[in-house]
Amino acid sequence: MAAGQPTILATSGGYKPGSRTRIEFDSVMHYAVELAGVTGRAPRVTHIGTASGDQRWWAAEMDQAARIAGFDFSHLNLFTMPNVEDPEAHLLEQDVVWVNGGSVVNLLAVWRAHGLDRHLRKAWENGVVLAGVSAGSICWFKGGVTDSFGPELKPVTNSLGFLPFHNGVHFDSELRRRPLVHKLVANGTLGETHCTDDGVGLVYHGTELTEVVSSVKNKAGFRVTAGAGESVDAIAVEERLESRFLG
Repeated sequence: MAAGQPTILATSGGYKPGSRTRIEFDSVMHYAVELAGVTGRAPRVTHIGTASGDQRWWAAEMDQAARIAGFDFSHLNLFTMPNVEDPEAHLLEQDVVWVNGGSVVNLLAVWRAHGLDRHLRKAWENGVVLAGVSAGSICWFKGGVTDSFGPELKPVTNSLGFLPFHNGVHFDSELRRRPLVHKLVANGTLGETHCTDDGVGLVYHGTELTEVVSSVKNKAGFRVTAGAGESVDAIAVEERLESRFLG
């Protein structure tokens, strides 16, 4: 196993403005590589951009960021057809799989059509670190809150379920997300939900949340669970999970 045990880094971050390029990888993305335990060679990282339709312009931006970071970087595209002959073998050769944001609903449908859900589970079980941002975070959980259906946020409850929780992203920057997560947890649509401010990542070894990290100071993760209200109305309880600043 590359990482020693099944590992997921679920984030609302990963990028920062570059000095000579549009983006660079931030400390959260670099921490995904650190979790993989790579030594003596360039880390192998593959990017999956299904959630935004495998946009080639974004892939080019990431290629430049990967060059600066010193990664052995590749892309696993599914539009208009898989760009590698054996996606499962490609995933198993990586140290880190990074899933970009976009539509988690579309991502799940396309992955299942191509069997990528099964391939990703095998990679995870074999120590390839699974990581990603926004839709690339929600996908590893049972579901969460998404704008995949339109501007009005709605729940998605058929994600891959590698982690037995639900997920909330962009908790501090998109103001409608927090109250909807609370409402959906309180009424039972979502179960225990783990959430991230922008720049924050949640580290899971197996299915246990073991660490909260951040590329930005004073940002946090959150655990939202159902609680008993004083009346017939159910409530949600939010617990702040302090992060370790990665610098």
